[in-house]
Amino acid sequence: MEETLNLRKKAELISGGSVLLPEGFVMPYRVSKSTAGPGAGSSSAVFSFDGFRVKKPISYDSGEFELRDNDTYLSMTRNGSPFLDKVEIQPVVFHCPEQAFFNLDQRCMYNCAFCASPRLNKDAAKGLTEKTIVDLVKNAQKTDRIVSVSITSGVVDSVDATVDKFVSCVKALRAEFPDLPIGVEPYVGSREHLLMLKNAGADEIKLNIESPSKEIFKKVCPELEYDLIFKLLEDAVPIFGKGMVTSNIIFGMGETDEELMEVSELLCSKGIIPTLRALRVTPLNRDQLKNAVGDQPPITPDRSINVANMLKKIMERHDLDTRKCHTMCIECGCCDIIPFRDL
Repeated sequence: MEETLNLRKKAELISGGSVLLPEGFVMPYRVSKSTAGPGAGSSSAVFSFDGFRVKKPISYDSGEFELRDNDTYLSMTRNGSPFLDKVEIQPVVFHCPEQAFFNLDQRCMYNCAFCASPRLNKDAAKGLTEKTIVDLVKNAQKTDRIVSVSITSGVVDSVDATVDKFVSCVKALRAEFPDLPIGVEPYVGSREHLLMLKNAGADEIKLNIESPSKEIFKKVCPELEYDLIFKLLEDAVPIFGKGMVTSNIIFGMGETDEELMEVSELLCSKGIIPTLRALRVTPLNRDQLKNAVGDQPPITPDRSINVANMLKKIMERHDLDTRKCHTMCIECGCCDIIPFRDL
């Protein structure tokens, strides 16, 4: 019963607003400033409780949730009512707890409606090189536990040039850290790109189909090819292995749960793990989403839990398990309800 209650609290945190910090509260760890993912553009921290963890925007001005400093422990309220009796703040290595997850460039030539990264200030681009990344991981290992390294990026000049940059970074990381799992989240255009990434040393790959509905995909990612992404997901399985290929599917853009389960069944039958992600609407993507799919009802915690439970059953039928993945969003687990890890 307590585990079910805490799962619901994770779902409520995921779908809820920011966390208000107490006046004068000093963060025990470096604040995360993401340039990719649901929290792109915000200052965030990872809050953990009873084996669950969630990354949330933090503020000293306002918030739906409020962190309480009780001298010897931290707790959290929600709109003034008790919410979590005890909560901890976890250190973020780079973007994630216990994982170095780098965004090579937040700029992107594709303008997907839900993605906030290209709409960040230009100076948010970190200009990361393979040497910089290797040095950052080396230095972080002196103080932090690092279980894996992951890389994502927007497509700036061309798909080929971006994949080449991934390959250079993965080769450098593999040479320096032969035993660390490496995950990549690129946009690729061919089977050759998949082979290049695998041969460079990547262990896991994430290619995102973004929506279970081709019609919705066309509205939110009009410059991308749904069928090509799906084909390359299939091509990736014999290259990377069953269960080592994943794909983000965002829900909350007008699709039905039946569509979500239909595409999840199809992906799992081919050895691909779907990551079901609740849509996050922020000031950076609100107008673009409204133009693409109109106003959509907010995602309820019940829906998030229900689709995660349905996905777990599908994965069980196809002998897939998220606990065998060691990189990217599944390993992090801060933004989604992950089958076999959270439930």
